[in-house]
Amino acid sequence: MKKRVLLQLAVAAMMASPLGTAQAQVTPIKFQLDWRFEGPAALFLTPAAKGYFKDAKLDVTVDAGNGSGGAVTRVASGAYDLGFADLAALMEFHANNPDAPNKPVAIMMVYNDTPASVMALKKSGIKTPADLNGKKLGAPVFDAGRRAFPIFAKANNISGVQWTAMDPPLRETMLARGDVDAITGFTFTSLLNLEARGVNVADVVVLPYPEFGVKLYGNAIIASPKILKDNPAAVKAFLSAFARGMKDVIGNPAAAIADVKARDGIINAELETRRLKLAIETVINSPNARAEGFGQVNGPRLALMASQVSDAFATKTRVNPDAVWNGNYLPATAELNVLPKK
Repeated sequence: MKKRVLLQLAVAAMMASPLGTAQAQVTPIKFQLDWRFEGPAALFLTPAAKGYFKDAKLDVTVDAGNGSGGAVTRVASGAYDLGFADLAALMEFHANNPDAPNKPVAIMMVYNDTPASVMALKKSGIKTPADLNGKKLGAPVFDAGRRAFPIFAKANNISGVQWTAMDPPLRETMLARGDVDAITGFTFTSLLNLEARGVNVADVVVLPYPEFGVKLYGNAIIASPKILKDNPAAVKAFLSAFARGMKDVIGNPAAAIADVKARDGIINAELETRRLKLAIETVINSPNARAEGFGQVNGPRLALMASQVSDAFATKTRVNPDAVWNGNYLPATAELNVLPKK
């Protein structure tokens, strides 16, 4: 009897100890990326590898994805707590599924500008958006640039475009061999993929959407309403740890790629370092991001995007900008100060 009492006291003491409490408070979080383990995935893999999520009492699992639409639906289904997705894809889900019980919301802006662009080879004669009139463009049907092309076309008076659909691995190949006049895609993805197919980057014309009148936001961290309601502290801890990792990634992209290679050993480290640097320079540390503040959005700009997406995507209902964004979980201003000055 005495031994049993002593054992019970010992167990109680262990549970009351700091170690026991810490172990009990660790929160598992499943995170869905928008794409494969390429350069930009370091934004999430580095804070995981460096233990920043662990320091925040989080057990974060980061999984590769196959597109922003998939990331949105997987968070909506409850299979994932958080994800990384193009804001336009999130808006489309909201507007096309008004009665869905678990619509994810964006809680931190990461790509302040859409990475989408039109890319063509110089030998095509395409130099400006006006040169796209009547041309044959190619992209997967779910490509963010293709979906938003009506906004780009309206801003630049483009008409008569013919579209060719293909699987993602064939997009750059078809442009390189002349099957299409131009393609849409994320600049830091397609430009380097073209190079990998033997195309000299100097021979590529890039027409970035943000430079030609399209002020769409790009990818944001999204969350399920359930985790926002059930464990807001864990969500805030995740964003703080992520912001901490962002400083490291931006400060040393080459070192961060080692964390990506640890997840996918066949990647080309040099190529993915360039891809990550290109993403940082064009959509993360952009003029708009520095003006608005990393992680945040501008209300009127968000409302304009909601209206443009409603029109371009022909959604069932109009996008409500207030329903897709919630900035209440963002870290303090000092923690969000991750962007180096140009």
